[in-house]
Amino acid sequence: MSSRSKRESRGSTRGKRESESRGSSSRVKREREREAEAASSRGSPVRVKREAEPASAREAPAPAFPVVRVKREREADEDSEPEREVRAKNGRVDFEDRRSRHCPYLDTINRSVLDFDFEKLCSISLSHINAYACLVCGKYFQGRGLKSHAYIHSVQFSHHVFLNLHTLKFYCLPDNYEIIDSSLEDITYVLKPTFTKQQIANLDKQAKLSRAYDGTTYLPGIVGLNNIKANDYANAVLQALSNVPPLRNYFLEEENYKNIKRPPGDIMFLLVQRFGELMRKLWNPRNFKAHVSPHEMLQAVVLCSKKTFQITKQGDGVDFLSWFLNALHSALGGTKKKKKTIVTDVFQGSMRIFTKKLPHPDLPAEEKEQLLHNDEYQETMVESTFMYLTLDLPTAPLYKDEKEQLIIPQVPLFNILAKFNGITEKEYKTYKENFLKRFQLTKLPPYLIFCIKRFTKNNFFVEKNPTIVNFPITNVDLREYLSEEVQAVHKNTTYDLIANIVHDGKPSEGSYRIHVLHHGTGKWYELQDLQVTDILPQMITLSEAYIQIWKRRDNDETNQQGA
Repeated sequence: MSSRSKRESRGSTRGKRESESRGSSSRVKREREREAEAASSRGSPVRVKREAEPASAREAPAPAFPVVRVKREREADEDSEPEREVRAKNGRVDFEDRRSRHCPYLDTINRSVLDFDFEKLCSISLSHINAYACLVCGKYFQGRGLKSHAYIHSVQFSHHVFLNLHTLKFYCLPDNYEIIDSSLEDITYVLKPTFTKQQIANLDKQAKLSRAYDGTTYLPGIVGLNNIKANDYANAVLQALSNVPPLRNYFLEEENYKNIKRPPGDIMFLLVQRFGELMRKLWNPRNFKAHVSPHEMLQAVVLCSKKTFQITKQGDGVDFLSWFLNALHSALGGTKKKKKTIVTDVFQGSMRIFTKKLPHPDLPAEEKEQLLHNDEYQETMVESTFMYLTLDLPTAPLYKDEKEQLIIPQVPLFNILAKFNGITEKEYKTYKENFLKRFQLTKLPPYLIFCIKRFTKNNFFVEKNPTIVNFPITNVDLREYLSEEVQAVHKNTTYDLIANIVHDGKPSEGSYRIHVLHHGTGKWYELQDLQVTDILPQMITLSEAYIQIWKRRDNDETNQQGA
């Protein structure tokens, strides 16, 4: 056969094949259209086996509608019912949904070892970034991917359930899928408790005991704080402030302070955040344990006070209270005069201070008399605000009685309150000059803090005054300490005690405890570190009171305490 005839025969064969392939592809198309019409008429999807398509059909452009990948089965009729219900998401089937809701490792979670009171950082890398809590052993690890500390821990110890401490999502490692299960809600609530307005309104009306995971019962708000080393001075102050209802209610709702704008790099707002977290933990009715560790709160205190107050060194309760209230006010955006915050709304009162300069005591009498007529020795008056009132104790006797025991003197509360009646003058000495001062109250705050001055410092040591202050628990009327023109403005001037901080022992080595009133039950409780005991109101007055918080009565309020 000639070469020309060979070429013609090859061309005719190729043409035949192309026409056959075109015919088969059009045939496949027609069959698919018929099946689609039949499926739409029946109203249910039908799976068909893919037939081998020719190259021309495979190279055809993709259709305009999105293609959903469907799980292939060996035979269409063996498809089970649950797998038909797997829905497509973002163009593909979410296979992990089934594992998320049926994690086989949930029974390995050990709630008794979970403790979210400590700093959220990895126990190996000490990094705050991407911290996860292992819900089997309670330790914190970083990351979730391959070669991360959490991943290695899960493989090495077969601990599979982890909680992201920032997003509050649960994951199973090393399979790395999210766990969705309503039985884990109690864990997220302990990590981040939340309160509705209704719950906050009912806090002081109910006396319901809560049960911790270990079976111990506790009253929310009357919860022990862990003394890490020597931080009981701070614990007592934080406990007292947590039982001041308006301050507590403000910090229980994070929305109240979340959007306060602070300058870049400002660390003081950390104090606000940590104090809010501590309030919510102290009042959490669903805690796993009946005590709270203030570890993160105290770390913020050490940082923001530039190590003035420390966890490992005993501090002074009054110094800490004074610094903390002012720092909290400043961090919330408050200023000295104009801008108010919840701190000033609750605790700030005002007074008039009358000051008279005295001549030097060594000067001759005639010269003193002449100086007293000068303008600089005339009495001046200034208006000033206060967060707390300092009450001075009379000097304690140094002699012993016939039984060789030191006499413990007693003084009524109203005697030491006379400092603020506008008449009593007190001499203040500085390095160069002496002054006479007298004080008169012009505004009483809703919650009044008394700081009883027990410690005096000299060049050698700190001395403690053991004088016991006799005070009633309720019905302390302070009207006579107000100036006459403002007495008419103050309808209510009667106060009831709600918190009493006590210092026991030597000045530098002593310990702190606190008596607090639970508003729901009307009972008094004594808290010292982790110990919580109920106490009779009559026993409170026998202690060496150091700091007291008094609540002003409202119009419709009567005495509900058992004293």
